[in-house]
Amino acid sequence: MSRALTEHRVVVIGGYGFFGRRLVERLTSQPNAHVIVAGRSLQDAQALVEQLRPQSKARLGAAVVDAMSADLPRELKRLSPTTVVLASGPFQGQDYRVARTCISVGANYIDLADARAFVVGIRELDSNAKAAGVFVSSGASSVPALSSAAVDHLVRGMSTVRNIDIGISPGNRTERGLSTVKAILSYCGKALPTHGPTQAIGWSGSRRHRYPAPVGSRWLSPCDVPDLALLPCRYSGAPNVQFGAGLELSFLHRGMNAMAWAARHGLVRDWSEHARWLKSTADIFKGWGSDAGAMHVSVSGHWSDGVEASRTWSLVATHGDGPYVPTLAAAALIRKLAAGDGLPFGAMPCVGSLSLEDFEEEARGLNIQMAEVAA
Repeated sequence: MSRALTEHRVVVIGGYGFFGRRLVERLTSQPNAHVIVAGRSLQDAQALVEQLRPQSKARLGAAVVDAMSADLPRELKRLSPTTVVLASGPFQGQDYRVARTCISVGANYIDLADARAFVVGIRELDSNAKAAGVFVSSGASSVPALSSAAVDHLVRGMSTVRNIDIGISPGNRTERGLSTVKAILSYCGKALPTHGPTQAIGWSGSRRHRYPAPVGSRWLSPCDVPDLALLPCRYSGAPNVQFGAGLELSFLHRGMNAMAWAARHGLVRDWSEHARWLKSTADIFKGWGSDAGAMHVSVSGHWSDGVEASRTWSLVATHGDGPYVPTLAAAALIRKLAAGDGLPFGAMPCVGSLSLEDFEEEARGLNIQMAEVAA
């Protein structure tokens, strides 16, 4: 069989962007992949290809693909992808034109979205994806893909799950992209979906969580993620789900709390409209703090005998490797698709498609440590 017939052709739209370039880097370890770095700038795509090609086990190429262009169907047909990854956010407010186009050309689709409405709503494409015989997955990111895999691991043996607590806190020195900042600011001061007794407001209120060394104690505030809508109906007991994100520097975190207060009182309509200058202001302090970030998932409930149960899992990323975490799910899914590893046809949020072991495998070679810890 020729090499062209055995290769898994992957087009990464936004492949030279903040998360896209890290995903492409991870995919270079997959020898049966032909990875095409795509975006509106052929020059930027080619530059990344030339940078990665000397050590790449995968074939690399570059192409112009504009996700918002009317020519998208023609551009994708020309590239004949097996799988398309959409890595260009923010996903808040985006439609499903890329996913619909992938279905129409017979390609699998994966995105790195963490926007609640976008990820949950992908199910509307389910019948079309099944008819086309393709796999369509939204949310192949830290949430809900990794977070739900950790919950699945932690609840084993529990008959009832009552509470799920998830948190993420990046190191202040870790690089951050403008799209990520816009996404975070989009729900600052706005009501979040809740399945508990109180209504949470984005970035309003704070709590402390202690992570393993070298991260230590960090502030966390409520944020909007797909898990808030997806996880309560996934486990017996309809658990209360809370999610918090935090900034390492306390004064920056408290600044977000103040911005949430201003938005709640109508002083600012949408903080995401000010993302560029707010990012520039925060970047002034980029040399402060550390490059160590962390994530945790804690669950509590009852064992089958009625005894109370609790477990906690943590991830710690050092040496600036935190931004690789949101790319691990897409890399693992592509590895499975290339191996014909039983991913179902249809359109679905990225929940239940990957195990915690899949993430551990994809994180090899990175300064990322995952472990179950004492609750």
